[in-house]
Amino acid sequence: MLLKRFYDEKLAQASYLVGCQATGEAVVIDANRDLEQFLKAAEAEGLKITAVTETHIHADYLSGSRELAARTGAQLYLSGEGGADWQYAFAEEAGAIVLKDGDSFWVGNVRIDAMHTPGHTPEHLSFAVTDTPATDKVMGVFTGDFVFVGDVGRPDLLERAAGFEGTMEDAARVLFESLQRFKKLDDYVQIWPGHGAGSACGKGLGAVPSSTVGYERLYNWAFQITGEDEFVEAVLADQPEAPVYFATMKRLNKEGPAYRSEVLRPARMSAERLLQVFGGNREGVVVDTRSRDAFAAGHVPGSMNIELGRAFTTWAGWLLPYDRPLYLVIDGDEADALEDAVLSLASIGLDRIDGYFTQHALDDWSERTGQELALLDRISIDYAEKGLKEDRLTLLDVRGKAERNRGHVPGSLHIPLGYLAANLAELPKEQPIAVHCQGGTRSAIAAGLLKAHGFKNVYDLSAGFAGWKNAGKPVVIPRQ
Repeated sequence: MLLKRFYDEKLAQASYLVGCQATGEAVVIDANRDLEQFLKAAEAEGLKITAVTETHIHADYLSGSRELAARTGAQLYLSGEGGADWQYAFAEEAGAIVLKDGDSFWVGNVRIDAMHTPGHTPEHLSFAVTDTPATDKVMGVFTGDFVFVGDVGRPDLLERAAGFEGTMEDAARVLFESLQRFKKLDDYVQIWPGHGAGSACGKGLGAVPSSTVGYERLYNWAFQITGEDEFVEAVLADQPEAPVYFATMKRLNKEGPAYRSEVLRPARMSAERLLQVFGGNREGVVVDTRSRDAFAAGHVPGSMNIELGRAFTTWAGWLLPYDRPLYLVIDGDEADALEDAVLSLASIGLDRIDGYFTQHALDDWSERTGQELALLDRISIDYAEKGLKEDRLTLLDVRGKAERNRGHVPGSLHIPLGYLAANLAELPKEQPIAVHCQGGTRSAIAAGLLKAHGFKNVYDLSAGFAGWKNAGKPVVIPRQ
């Protein structure tokens, strides 16, 4: 048996390829839309992808399972659990085999057994793997968003992200039941989770790529709690904000994700096109993917900055519209940066990219309009403290709720970055606003967003709360 893990750093998401070297067959589990990585890996190992499956209807990325099965001619396997509301709408059209708890399928000599593990979602399956030429015992389990290293899948997403009111407590109780069953597996059984540290699908995921049932039974907090009520309270507490795009992903993955192969590569645009984009009714959104330093030093007024780094995909999903064209500003190695940005956006279904601009277009825009590129001013901690004391500055904290509960600047206003665009009315337009997060990444995004929405006097406290605290400034720590 052969096992390969594919990891998307921006989404903290893992896909897997399992192959039988004796027969040359392979299955891909939880494929994202970057299909070439699976095809190349299979070819390099002399394998043919004959099966494709996924653990559940994903909310944090657009699935590539449907397209991968179509491209390779592989058999698609999808969950049939969870009731009528949680069935894949495209299953019949795609020729999928629907799996229930206890069902199995084979990839050469490797047996894959479906285990219904609801709680994170009603239809969730985990896949137990047995390498039958070697043993009749289960080697490991692909746990998807059920069990992670050091954590378990959150049961509140259906309510907090997808709008299924009143479901999270019941889901937490179902998750507890699933864990009691899972605990009974042998200690040596390996765990291959669908996410790692940084994913919004849990609150404390470990960075180690795999674990064992025995290790998690000893050290995973969720396995230590024996009472159902205590577990429900603990698993629902301090979960991070649920990204708003999760509801869109859930719907698209249920209905049938579009094929990425049908998405056109965006073309390079001139300064003339940049003038058109910013004219008239401003239908398009210009996303400056350069570093926050480059954006602060000069950008086209009205554009917003989401730096092309590890957090790019998450904040793009939070802040960018699915129903309007996007235009990118690209820096660095043009081809590599463009490919990175397009693939990252495609991973969450943001396919409508109508073009991209380079630094040359920005400079040309400035010459054509006679305007200087806009700047994003940064202020010091001392300046922010003085302005706050004298009531001539609004200090906006855009960190998450759990972060703020661990300590915040007295007198600061709190709106998490993901909810900022929907809550602009809470901000004073007549007073300067300084934005801070923990270390500077989110505050730069937030400041650019405010400027794009017409706020004039916006500043970035780039040292963040960490810098404020390290400077010995006053901090409020709420009672828990």
